[in-house]
Amino acid sequence: MERVAASISPALWQQTLQAYPFLRGLDDTELRELHARTAWLLASKRFSAAQGMALTDEILLAIAVQAALPILHLDPVVYEGWSEIVVYPAGFLIPRTEVDDAGVVHQYTQEASGEAWDGGPVILSWEDAAQADSGANVVIHEFTHKLDLHGGEAEGMPSLAAHPALNARRWLATLQQSYDRFVLAVEAVEDAIPRHVDPESPEGWEWYSRLPLDPYAATDTAEFFAVSAEAFFVDPEPLAIALPDWYGLLAAYFRQDPLQRLERAALD
Repeated sequence: MERVAASISPALWQQTLQAYPFLRGLDDTELRELHARTAWLLASKRFSAAQGMALTDEILLAIAVQAALPILHLDPVVYEGWSEIVVYPAGFLIPRTEVDDAGVVHQYTQEASGEAWDGGPVILSWEDAAQADSGANVVIHEFTHKLDLHGGEAEGMPSLAAHPALNARRWLATLQQSYDRFVLAVEAVEDAIPRHVDPESPEGWEWYSRLPLDPYAATDTAEFFAVSAEAFFVDPEPLAIALPDWYGLLAAYFRQDPLQRLERAALD
C-alpha cells in the first residue's frame, strides 16, 4: 500500500543523522528505508505543541527519525491506529489513580518524560527527546510501548504475526526469564548500597550504573521491553553481554543488530 510522505530538507536530514550517534553505521539501503519511514511518520502523524512549545522542522525531524529506527525493517502498520504526537518543552505531570490491596483509591500526579496511550497519542518531553549522548531514549521507549500495544495489552510482547520464525511461547519464556534475572540483579545492587548512601543520589546511581539497563526496567515486563529497546538501539553492548538470549530475540524481532552496526561504525 502506498503511504503518504513528507518532504525532508537534505541538509536538515544530514544534520539530524549526525546529531544522534546511534544512527551511525547504517548502510545506504538502511538510510533510504529510514528516510522513507521518517517521511511517512511526519506526514501521517499530527504533531501538537503543549505549554507554548514551538515545533520547528528540526524538532519534528529529530523525533520522527528516532521513532522510525525501531521500524526500519518492520511494516509501518505497527504504528497505525492512532494519530497524534504531543510535545512538551520538558517533563510534565500525569494524573494517576491506584487502588491498594485494601481497596483504597489513591490519586496523585507523577512527573514523566514520555507516555504512550492505548489508541491515543504519544506524549514526549522535548528536553529528553533531544538528548543524543545519553544511554536513555524516551522516543524509542514510548514508541516501543506502541509496538507492544499493537500486539494487544502492554505486557512486553509485540505482535509476531509478521515473524513466522518467532512464536509467542518462546518470546514469553525468554521475556520472563530475562526479566526475572534482571529483577534479581536490581535487588542485589539495592542490597549492596551502603545504608549511609541515598539510592536516589548521584553516589547511589553509581551503583545502579553497573546494571545493563535502567532499574526502571524492573517495574514490569512492559517497561522491561521498552527500556530494553532503548538500550538495544542506543547502548547495546551491556544488554548483549548480560542478557544474550533476550538481545538475540530483540534482534530477531527488529531485524537489526545495532551492536554489530555500531562496532562497524567505530572502525570507520
